[in-house]
Amino acid sequence: MGLLSLGTPLVWDEAKRYAYHVRSHGITQFLHIWDRLKDRGGDELLWGDEIEYMVAAFDDREKTVKLSLRQTEILSKLQTIVDDIVSDRGESDSVPTFHPEYGRFMLESTPGSPYTGEIRDLLAVEGNMRYRRHLARKYLKQNEIPFTMTSFPRLGVPGVFTEPYYSPIDAVSSHSLFLPEEITNPHARFPTLTANIRRRRGSKVAINLPLFIDTHTPRPFVDPTIPWHRNIYPEDSEAKNGAALIDHIYMDAMGFGMGCSCLQITFQACNVTEARRLYDALIPIAPLMLALTAASPLWRGYLADVDCRWDVVSASVDDRTEEERGLKPLSENRFRIPKSRYASVSLYISEYWMNQPAYNDIDAPHDPAIFERLRQHGVDELLSRHIAHLFIRDPIVIFSESIDQDDSTSNDHFENIQSTNWQTLRFKPPPVNSPIGWRVEFRPMEVQVTDFENAAFSVFVVLLSRAILHFNLNMYIPISKVDENMARAQRRDAVHTQKFYFRKDVFPPGSQPPSVASSSPTTPVSEHGAPIFVNGINGKEKRLRNCYPLPPKPEEAVPPKQVEDEYEEMSLEEIMNGKSVTGFPGLLNLVYAYLETLDVSVEEARRIEEYLDLVRRRTNGTLRTAASWIRDFVRSHPAYKFDSVVSQEVNYDLMVAVDEIERGLRKAPDFLPANSYPRE
Repeated sequence: MGLLSLGTPLVWDEAKRYAYHVRSHGITQFLHIWDRLKDRGGDELLWGDEIEYMVAAFDDREKTVKLSLRQTEILSKLQTIVDDIVSDRGESDSVPTFHPEYGRFMLESTPGSPYTGEIRDLLAVEGNMRYRRHLARKYLKQNEIPFTMTSFPRLGVPGVFTEPYYSPIDAVSSHSLFLPEEITNPHARFPTLTANIRRRRGSKVAINLPLFIDTHTPRPFVDPTIPWHRNIYPEDSEAKNGAALIDHIYMDAMGFGMGCSCLQITFQACNVTEARRLYDALIPIAPLMLALTAASPLWRGYLADVDCRWDVVSASVDDRTEEERGLKPLSENRFRIPKSRYASVSLYISEYWMNQPAYNDIDAPHDPAIFERLRQHGVDELLSRHIAHLFIRDPIVIFSESIDQDDSTSNDHFENIQSTNWQTLRFKPPPVNSPIGWRVEFRPMEVQVTDFENAAFSVFVVLLSRAILHFNLNMYIPISKVDENMARAQRRDAVHTQKFYFRKDVFPPGSQPPSVASSSPTTPVSEHGAPIFVNGINGKEKRLRNCYPLPPKPEEAVPPKQVEDEYEEMSLEEIMNGKSVTGFPGLLNLVYAYLETLDVSVEEARRIEEYLDLVRRRTNGTLRTAASWIRDFVRSHPAYKFDSVVSQEVNYDLMVAVDEIERGLRKAPDFLPANSYPRE
């Protein structure tokens, strides 16, 4: 959620008067960073994960589970403990950190310091995640448990779902029919963000997920849990006036989306060029990883006919007015904006020859004045368009004390816009006065139930990122096809029911595709012609690295007459494991080929293989996704009535089962491999 400023937040009618000021000075701040650091290079690979927990309180006698709203107290205690550990050790790098999140029931955790490219760091991820969970669990109440679940199944049901209980009648920020004000972090940023999104939009947010229609689900389904006739806030009538769709699960507040948990990975790149290259390459990967990590089929006490959180979060922060959504002609607003602030990426940004103009094929409006200002300053066209596209948005939260800033020493106005464009990837300039370099944040994945899974997907994404850079792979497909993949990725059991657009040939023209079987142990694999700094045995590298020089455009590289010839629909298993008919190697095999270039011990290779095997088996169907396993648990529960309703009894047993699986007390052979036991 970003850093939390102290001060007085402005309500929307006041804040909007400063929107131009924030945008203008935000661009000035970016240009100061650009001028100072555009030529920065040579940064090593540093990376880290970010995991969000929800804290749930169990009542084993009543067989209920509720969200614990003790975030402030818990974080205060954890900070004291972390400080004590740091004091005892005399250093802080190995001590994890905990942060507040939007939901008062949520905790965010990160490693104490970034991981490097060392193989031992790659294999330390699971232990670090487990240590963080151990710290969080150790200092909770005896009946409280930190879960890594994407969504709480009964958030917003009638009655009690929080500890302590609060009524939604007093939801003064969101005006929600379902969520109380107290669900939100009390820091002034969060209720202001919630209220200002509603005020700017001109209505409450409207989230509608298709309901999973089961054997005894009433048809048409008109949700009996919606208080259709409540008359407290002006927006209360929106549900009955069409905001709540028939045969859908209706939600109406930011808390439903920003109360979700996820798994994110951030990479430091060698330089700005490599950051842009990696950003682009991972854009087509994002929908695939969303489908593979699908973990949220339950919403507001119902079974949904989707498996992922993405559209829920997107709609929960959609501050676009009716004009911006294309429902009315433009009059008060400047742009028609096709997407929410939380959405898939709309533009590729690399200047490398692989990025052809035809790939940026969707409507991505940008501010022409900001674009021209950036171009006049010497920023290239693609990056100027990217920044100018982000800056069509208004700043939602402005603190009165931070309106006037020294643009040469602050980037707060830039980050005000940048950090509230929540996309599948984020291109991140270096912070002011920091040793941190140009970064890329990978954001689509759903958080997994166990640390083993979260570590496995983190390791896979990191290794894939290195394989892409090492072999100079071409991952481009049109952005419109990435958007279609994002929609398909969220469908029920998308891993096995959907096909995804993907590039047929990922290798540069004239290059020799790597082969695990034929890789020579005496020659490091490289597609760049530049020397590899060898420091391992048999000519292999001992660590993952940055700073892959980009070779010039091959003479054979001729753009196709039709961009449609470059991609096709493939199953996720084909994308991951390859297509023998066409020779497409598969992403997993590319990772294996990259591993052949590293000096990895037998034991290290065995550990890495355990993680890659999880990815393979989730892809080929021998292991279920979390969403599939959760859905099956609900539908096979003795108390489930096949009416799409997730009762308190079913929810309690589900949460008990998830906790037992995470602690290694319950086996789930169709969900996790036998070797995924908790390890310290």
